[in-house]
Amino acid sequence: MARLARSRRGLPRLIGVLGVVLTLGVAAGCSGGGAQWNTPGGAPGGGTSAPPGESAFAVNPAADAKNVSPADPVSVSITNGVLNDVLLTNAQNKQVKGEFSADKSSWTTTEELGYDKKYTLKASGNGLDGKTYEDTRSFTTVRPGNYTMPYLRANVGQLLDGGTFGVGQPVVVWFDEPIKDKAEAERSLTVTTDPAGIVGAWRWVNGQELHWRPKEYWPSGTKVTVDAKVYGKNFGDGLYGQEDRSASFTIGKKKIAIADGKTKHMKVYIDDKLVTKINGRDTTNGIPISMGKGGTETGANGQTISFTTNSGPHVVTQKFQEYRMTSASFGITDKDSPNYYDERIKKSIRISGDGEFVHLADWNIWAHGKQNTSHGCINVAPAYIYWFYDQFGAGDIVDVTGTSRKLDWRNGLGDWVLSWEEWQKGSAL
Repeated sequence: MARLARSRRGLPRLIGVLGVVLTLGVAAGCSGGGAQWNTPGGAPGGGTSAPPGESAFAVNPAADAKNVSPADPVSVSITNGVLNDVLLTNAQNKQVKGEFSADKSSWTTTEELGYDKKYTLKASGNGLDGKTYEDTRSFTTVRPGNYTMPYLRANVGQLLDGGTFGVGQPVVVWFDEPIKDKAEAERSLTVTTDPAGIVGAWRWVNGQELHWRPKEYWPSGTKVTVDAKVYGKNFGDGLYGQEDRSASFTIGKKKIAIADGKTKHMKVYIDDKLVTKINGRDTTNGIPISMGKGGTETGANGQTISFTTNSGPHVVTQKFQEYRMTSASFGITDKDSPNYYDERIKKSIRISGDGEFVHLADWNIWAHGKQNTSHGCINVAPAYIYWFYDQFGAGDIVDVTGTSRKLDWRNGLGDWVLSWEEWQKGSAL
């Protein structure tokens, strides 16, 4: 049966960058009451089992219950007996699917209910004590004040089911409404791995976004499934989950590049082995590069703009065959400034949220391996960048060392900047 409730809002807003699980907890929600135990004659009894030789009939939720979570299963059971018929219908008399146990001693719904709907349940059974048990009751599900949709993301786009990502890829979940009860939201999210046993944790970035990362980089070949079981969950102030979401992805080869601002070289490791030759050129000491030249300038809005490349593990988020780069994007709009530029750059690999890329730079090859001259990006010559562009993709790591500026963990996917102990402090649980 299709859900009867619909969001009152328009199309979901896809905003924010990261730029995407996770042990699933079952939320209590607003159940509206517990089980009712009916003894012969309809008088309520106590306990969950009948005395030897007697039967007992149990139905959940309670009769005339209000604000029942539509995600909570409706159930009927009989102790020392067999159920005959169970029929659950909505206000339009459409039957809700359910399933009997093998011995027909219990029945449970197998589909979720709708929000803000009235349901009627009719059930009967025969006890081994020779008595017939019957129950007819109605109840109403909760009416949310608002809904929120979870979006599972990989970098700046939706998580592609079945995609392959690098060993540094965190799971990103973004809700399209601010979440008050973060603990309840966290309990609704689950990350399952194959092989099992990979330790990881959630950390909230802000009131709408949280990330899950392993304690250490993912092992290559790991299969990851992310489940957001939010439907029927109350996230505070009348905000309920709109729809469940799920996605899976695989971890590819371990690819890590270490760009050293002091040596002006970038060593590349694939599956922990140093790449010693690229296109016939010796790279034992790394690929010659030029990084941020250092220094600052005041931007158009009075902000301080740094030209130092951030140190720390950067996660690759996007790749572009050609990308327009302009200093106006970070505040330098004066064309008379020596730091002003507006160019289309080929083979650009984004590694942070504030404009750091590894990209082709054929205008300053003389500086590669000798001098840092860029505005913060990692400049690479044509002899190497085409190979690097083909090898590195979403989730791979570019670890920058040897600079005076530390990457903020909220800059792009800087999750690995934090120690495991620091990371765990950001959980709401």
